[in-house]
Amino acid sequence: LRPISQCQADIRKQLSGPTGKCFCLYPEASPSPAETSPQILESNITPTALFLKRMEIAGLGQCNFIDRPDPEGLMQALEELDYLAALDDDGNLSEIGIIMSEIPVDPQMAKALLASCEFDCVSEMLTIAAMLSAPSCFLEPPAGSAHEALQCHRKFQHPEGDHFTLINIYNKRNSTSIYKELDLTTEKWCREYFLDYSSLKTADAIRTELTDTLNRIELPISEPSFGTKTNTHNIKRALLAGFFMQIARDVDGSGNYFILAHKHVAQVHPFSSYGAQSHKLGLPEWVVFNEYTLSDNNCMRTVSEISPQVFIQMAPVYFFYNLPPSESKDILQIEWYLSPISKPIKG
Repeated sequence: LRPISQCQADIRKQLSGPTGKCFCLYPEASPSPAETSPQILESNITPTALFLKRMEIAGLGQCNFIDRPDPEGLMQALEELDYLAALDDDGNLSEIGIIMSEIPVDPQMAKALLASCEFDCVSEMLTIAAMLSAPSCFLEPPAGSAHEALQCHRKFQHPEGDHFTLINIYNKRNSTSIYKELDLTTEKWCREYFLDYSSLKTADAIRTELTDTLNRIELPISEPSFGTKTNTHNIKRALLAGFFMQIARDVDGSGNYFILAHKHVAQVHPFSSYGAQSHKLGLPEWVVFNEYTLSDNNCMRTVSEISPQVFIQMAPVYFFYNLPPSESKDILQIEWYLSPISKPIKG
């Protein structure tokens, strides 16, 4: 259940037909808002800013939006594009930005896909991008089946984190030998493991579209090598190339993660491999996450363990010049200077 506006309630009432009665309930202390807030005012507008830049609408501040985004949010979107090297010194799209605008995913994921071409893990990053672009593949278990669903989902868990778990699920779903061995159809296999069949089909279609896009713009697609130590390291490098602004540190060893970019504290989502508090998977100190939900229980979704040294290696300029000061940054800086891979940074 989630709250809706009075406008949405009226539309639903009209769609329900002339028969019957429609009751709209809401707490007296917090009445339902009259209108639905426009999506552009509540969502991340970085993809919109990238699209407008590609359309050569340079003066975004003067752009006549139907519903004008918050100026601070618009500036933040342009800053993120700059951090991702999508803009040149004049504020126009760079060569990297032009290629990113061709890939139909969020800019951070587009940058990660570009980096995967360099690190020979394109196949795996395509799977991650497709699974994160599709609706969640985890079904909400029926009453009384939560423990059974958790046990089924744990069979796919990867010790390196949720991004790798998603690859496991996708690969198992596309493995014909699994169905032959268990004498199951794909749809029935998904039900057995509390996975959403339609979401996985959507991920399949998205992955095909992304593959076609990379082929069209003539980017190299490496052969899959999931499971090797080198491949695991390279996937993390590719992820950090795009998601270096979404790093968090467990400050007290109990799952209270300090998000370095904006200094909020969050927990890992219960559907995460780490959120499930599996005995086999401890809580990592440093993580990269895909999504952050600001609510009563701040949650990070799709979390994987990272090395702090590799984080700095993949985004040195952001770390040294743009990351807000904090105790976690100080710890990172000490670890970097003690690391054998540290190098002098040129601004």
